[in-house]
Amino acid sequence: MSIPFTPLYIDGQYRPASTAATFDVRNPYSNEIVSQASSASSEDCANAVEAAARAFPAWEQTPAAARRDYLLKVADLLVTDKYREKVMLAMQEETAANGIMQGFNVYVATIMIQEVATMICDLKGETFPSGTPGGQVIVQRRAQGVNFAIAPWNAPLVLAIRAAAYPLICGNTVVLKTSEVSPRTHQVVAEAFHEAGLPAGVLNFIHASREDTPARVAQIIAHPAVRTINFTGSDRVGKIIAGEAAKYLKPCVLELGGKAPAVVLEDADIAQAAKAITSSALLHSGQICMSTERVIVQRKVAASLTKALVEEFSKLKAGGPEEPLPAQFTEGCADNIVSMLRDARDNGAKFLLGDGTRKAAVVQPHIVTDVKPGTRLWERESFGPVTIITEVDTVDEAVEMANASEYTLVASLWTKDVHKAMDVGMRIRAGNVSINGPTLHVEVSKDHGGLGGASGYGRFNVESFTDTRSVVFHPANPPPYPLV
Repeated sequence: MSIPFTPLYIDGQYRPASTAATFDVRNPYSNEIVSQASSASSEDCANAVEAAARAFPAWEQTPAAARRDYLLKVADLLVTDKYREKVMLAMQEETAANGIMQGFNVYVATIMIQEVATMICDLKGETFPSGTPGGQVIVQRRAQGVNFAIAPWNAPLVLAIRAAAYPLICGNTVVLKTSEVSPRTHQVVAEAFHEAGLPAGVLNFIHASREDTPARVAQIIAHPAVRTINFTGSDRVGKIIAGEAAKYLKPCVLELGGKAPAVVLEDADIAQAAKAITSSALLHSGQICMSTERVIVQRKVAASLTKALVEEFSKLKAGGPEEPLPAQFTEGCADNIVSMLRDARDNGAKFLLGDGTRKAAVVQPHIVTDVKPGTRLWERESFGPVTIITEVDTVDEAVEMANASEYTLVASLWTKDVHKAMDVGMRIRAGNVSINGPTLHVEVSKDHGGLGGASGYGRFNVESFTDTRSVVFHPANPPPYPLV
């Protein structure tokens, strides 16, 4: 069978790279080549930015309701059999995602783009009297220009939609760099917008090989027409993006890593907490920034929760398409997880489930206790099917442990006491805290992002993708000017 080819999408046209360069995409479980994509040249990147810059004036002036309707058309397309099948096949082949994760992507992406479409209601300004008697001030939210978006592979449809839809609804144009792991899945978003009739140049997609990516990203960030950057991915790469942007004082929205804590208090519903923690820890084999990597439980209920978690985790196995959990996205990633596990064990940690090994890119679920602060497994995101259990005595200790991390993205809190939920939930330093729910949850119509550190900064909302601009009307008979 022929291998699917993914071209660039620039100025409303599908095209190969100007140098005809390509790169292969391999399935992480079988290691078979499943896609081939164009690898953008320096010229291609310049063309994409320039196309977005040319399209910006007309797109900015497009009525907000018309921009909304383009997004809603895309939402309608995503739920058709044509697009569902295209997304699900590409995700399975490129990222080894199973049916649950494939369906999750289509469902959440559809809801997300519908919610973002409604945000035209937030594109409002204000007017108020000037400090100069008789004057008036008008403040509007206006688009910024060309936004450079970089989307990751792990939830490819959802995160490509998010990377593009927020700046677009605000009147910006977009150059989106896909992941070299999932270019064909990401390209489905470009195809849907193209079929929806989005004007040429408003949204452009480029792909680049792993080797070419650093130079291409630096080039695009440096381009004078690029005003802002949004990036979702690891904190390691996020620091590189932020460093490049800082050279030109360009603002970024960075949604980076997570090591989400689930805080379980002694009055919690243990059975329900165990199910939610298992789901959030193991969906997509932990390859989600909101995955539950830490469980902080009061000692009184620690034994019962641990038993329930071991039982739930033991029901799920990782492997090929027939298993509920997929392989890690590369053997290198799997090796990193195993390295973190072995380091923790060498420093006194105990495995309640799992043996600290891998088979190629497959890592089985692990539950680990007695992990010491300072070890890599304690400090860093594993991005794998691994959860740490830590016992504490008091609520204050639980909050302290939850906040003892560079990561600030999401958390969950389990308690039946509504007053305790409000008090403790607001003391946990995370952008979003789910009360009696999974960490793998976000209200798509609200702000989402970390509170600094390894989880990044900025929010996916209209404030991040618009500027506030003021116009001051001076009175017809102004007061005397200084000097004259």
